[in-house]
Amino acid sequence: MKDTGIISGISVAHDRASIPEIESASVEDVHTVVERLLSRDGVAEAYSLQTCNRAEAYVVTDDATAGRRALEDFALDVREGAVRHMDHEESLRHLMRVASGLESLVLGEDQILGQLKDAIEISNDVGGIDLMLEDALMKAVHVGERARDETAINEGAVSLGSAAVRLARAELNRPISSVNALVVGAGEMGTLAAKALAAADVAEIVVANRTKSNAQHVAREVPADATATDLARLEQQLTAADLVISATSSPEYVIDVTDLEAAGETMLIDIAQPRDIHPESSGLETVTLRDIDDLETVTDQTESRREEAARAVEEMIDDELDNLLDAYKRKRADDAISAMYEGAERIKQREVSTALSKLEAQGDLTDEQRETVESLADALIGQLLAAPTKSLRDAAGDDDWTTIQTAMRLFDPSFDDGAVEMDAPPTGVLPEDAISSDLPDDEDIPRHVIEQFSDD
Repeated sequence: MKDTGIISGISVAHDRASIPEIESASVEDVHTVVERLLSRDGVAEAYSLQTCNRAEAYVVTDDATAGRRALEDFALDVREGAVRHMDHEESLRHLMRVASGLESLVLGEDQILGQLKDAIEISNDVGGIDLMLEDALMKAVHVGERARDETAINEGAVSLGSAAVRLARAELNRPISSVNALVVGAGEMGTLAAKALAAADVAEIVVANRTKSNAQHVAREVPADATATDLARLEQQLTAADLVISATSSPEYVIDVTDLEAAGETMLIDIAQPRDIHPESSGLETVTLRDIDDLETVTDQTESRREEAARAVEEMIDDELDNLLDAYKRKRADDAISAMYEGAERIKQREVSTALSKLEAQGDLTDEQRETVESLADALIGQLLAAPTKSLRDAAGDDDWTTIQTAMRLFDPSFDDGAVEMDAPPTGVLPEDAISSDLPDDEDIPRHVIEQFSDD
């Protein structure tokens, strides 16, 4: 496992891109995207997130150039202005903002946190998550949970489903209490839409889904008189409905123009990604078609009420980002330091073995004399590498990754071809009394590095 590298990210989201552009960047599912990215040269880890408002991907590579190259065809057909390219620090901050709801169309909405976790599980199953992304994503989840527990960022927040109901209430030319509503889809968004309709006291709610049993489950969850049906009767239900909210996960259109030709006066709100309702349906005189882009005006009103909470979350993210960057710096320095001591240990083992053989040829050695030779070698390593250890720590603190990467190459343990191969980790590199007493405690060799190469 490798715990160093650089994270690069790319995002196509609602703040810059249109729904068709987000769809274009989502033509492959998360599993496929991660698999494809892992096949690229230099990519050690990969993660992808897809929701109705965003399509994103992240990779871990040894340098930023390799990261950009791996992501260059992620949104190939999307105009450049709709694509956001993110470097290491931007990617980390963005993931925290996404998890906390600051990047959502509906500020502070809760669904994104579950979607982010689901994407982590999928990416992990493909083998895309290792130490670097695990730290970044777990920190993002932690921030998302803190934001909702410690601030009012999601107080009064609306889901896309309830935002759709608000839009319908504002645009329908009749009281919503007299409306017959149809919800297409029995997933999380469909359930939220059905509950929002029930809270608005619509006259009737029908839940339609490809699997009727799932629709029945949602109908039972709704605090209102709701019924369930399957998609085989969709055209009939469209004719009876005044308001349709569609939120399936189908990769193809669920509602086509021909399905609506006999529907009469109907308002349809498509909150699915990719879209459920064929865009050409808006050409029918009796149909009013709205999508996620149209929800902006509704959500703007709720955002203004949570601006203070958003500022508190921004400060939280600043602190958590600093902590994460510091942790990465320590890991990078420690990785280079570990490589340095491992390389020195291999050389020491070889040279001490040679020296002892020569001394044995001159006469028998006592155990105390052998220990003296071993201790001398350990002390030399400790004294010689103390200054480079401090320099690597300073380089990490100064974000001098060039020095650290150079050290990793210079002290690559595999470089010394003459080293003796060992089945077990080397022991005895740094007994505690071999560390220079001239160095302050906080500049000593890391304890875990010492223990890694010391006897149990």
